[in-house]
Amino acid sequence: MAQIDDFKAQLIGGGARANQFKVTITPPAGIATGLDVRRASFLCKASTLPAFTIPEIAIPFRGRNIYVAGDRTFDEAWTTTFLNDTDFALRTSLELWQNGINDLAEGTGVVAAADYQTDLTVAQMDRDDTVLKTYIFRSAWPLSIAAIPLDAGSADAIEEFECTWRYQHFEASAVNF
Repeated sequence: MAQIDDFKAQLIGGGARANQFKVTITPPAGIATGLDVRRASFLCKASTLPAFTIPEIAIPFRGRNIYVAGDRTFDEAWTTTFLNDTDFALRTSLELWQNGINDLAEGTGVVAAADYQTDLTVAQMDRDDTVLKTYIFRSAWPLSIAAIPLDAGSADAIEEFECTWRYQHFEASAVNF
């Protein structure tokens, strides 16, 4: 019969904590956004580690299906949630990034992907700020910046907003670095 001490011995480091993470948003090379990388890391309230799937391919054979592994997919975009401060600096930087891709007034923007895409990082941290696992989202850009709800009855909340990022692929530490 398993004992509680056996279980605790298997939970290395007491388990990874969902509130111990660091997101690094790096500004793109070809658009002046004024993004403060350190500040953006502090204001990131929530994020996710990426999901991925290896779908199945069904091969019919004499009235039955045989299943083989398909190509690995990661169709979900990556989402971050940021706290908004009173100077709107982070949100303005993200808006400038999107505007550099496609200007609302002129309909113009940078053309080369290298000018508006950049690498973004999320790191799972230990309680002593040791990096446990890192994911790098390659060639990313802000796909959408969510609305900030305004509510006169909300007297005890800080504004926050989501930014959804599209990326080409990701790399995980200890897997393919």
